[in-house]
Amino acid sequence: MLKGKITKLSVSDVRFPTSLEQHGSDAMHPDPDYSVAYVVIETEGGLKGYGLTFTLGKGTEIVVCAVQALSSLVIGKDSEEIVNDFRSFYRLLTSDGQMRWLGPEKGVVQLAAAAVLNAVWDLWARAEGKPLWKLLVDMDPEKLISCIDFRYITDALTEKEALDILRKARDGKCKREEHMLKEGYPAYTTSCAWIGYPDEQLKQLCSKALSEGWTRFKVKVGADLNDDIRRCRLLREMIGPDKTLMIDANQRWDVAEAIEWVSRLVEFKPLWIEEPTSPDDILGHAAIAKALAPLGIGVATGEQCHNRVMFKQLLQSQALRFVQIDSCRLGSVNENLAVLLMAEKFQVPVCPHAGGVGLCELVQHLILFDYIAVSGSLENRMCEYVDHLHEHFTNPVVIKNASYMPPKNPGYSTEMKDDSAKRHQFPDGEVWRELRASRRVQ
Repeated sequence: MLKGKITKLSVSDVRFPTSLEQHGSDAMHPDPDYSVAYVVIETEGGLKGYGLTFTLGKGTEIVVCAVQALSSLVIGKDSEEIVNDFRSFYRLLTSDGQMRWLGPEKGVVQLAAAAVLNAVWDLWARAEGKPLWKLLVDMDPEKLISCIDFRYITDALTEKEALDILRKARDGKCKREEHMLKEGYPAYTTSCAWIGYPDEQLKQLCSKALSEGWTRFKVKVGADLNDDIRRCRLLREMIGPDKTLMIDANQRWDVAEAIEWVSRLVEFKPLWIEEPTSPDDILGHAAIAKALAPLGIGVATGEQCHNRVMFKQLLQSQALRFVQIDSCRLGSVNENLAVLLMAEKFQVPVCPHAGGVGLCELVQHLILFDYIAVSGSLENRMCEYVDHLHEHFTNPVVIKNASYMPPKNPGYSTEMKDDSAKRHQFPDGEVWRELRASRRVQ
């Protein structure tokens, strides 16, 4: 059981130079350095919890400052009291009378809150001796509902409706858990077709993925139409007509441009177009979704959706056919629970975003919980996987037969190896000193 006051909170800027090899590159982010603001909290009993939020390099120091600004709301709090009234603690971090002006519940301050809350959830799961997904699955529905802030979303989902969803999902829960432990949760790969990869590299990675049993592939698009046509054709020819293909524009287009561009790619039969326009343009997404529906192409979005309120509007306006939650963009587990339950009410499948360092490790817990204790369905559902940087975590993801195998160790899988965190700490970690000395980075 979780007990004791939180006595310490530390945060560090950890960056990996992925831009050097174009890992993670897309039409809007050509040179990302996968990075995290990495939080460690400690109780007076010596128990530690680890949390993070994902960034692309520059600006991580701003998130670190925001975490430090929130730390006064955390240090000295009793950990048991936090989880016994988690909704209030969530509101404390996200609705401080002065700090909320920097959001509210969006942007850098919400990323910082997510990093802290992820650490608290990791702490709680460790104290219970369970992986986070199992902590959530075993939790009484009433207790789980008490972790969620329903403010601003009761016109779409009430507490009673959420409770009814959880109670209804009790039927078959044990069988679904057994199924996950045996077979795992289906995944798709983004690692073959980053936009900065040359064709030869794309073909090599795709061939390797096919040999490993992957059947679902995503390709980045949006920089050049002719280039997109060539790369989509190349990938479709390699994977064949029966495997699943998705395309991702990372917010590149205006609304009309998105409709026209994707219409030119219809021959490759993409299941979805991801982030076709500004992540804030709900009505724009709705217009794109309506226009592309006759072509059999759905809209997927959510990795940069700020909060549960925006997801509420996307669902209410039928602006997306696939919900893409992110474990660090939203306010940690608390807010993701709200989105999972809203998605179930609106009967829209959840296919999480996991393109980044640590995101696969975290979001696997959320999607396992969704299947076992909320939706009970795998129809049109899969979780993103990228084959980057897992070796830096003490409990990295395990992929078997193109599926996420449920983590078994206690916690949220958020702990990084000490050596990795120190070597990649920015700006003075060994990796960054060596890169500057060799003039590979400024």
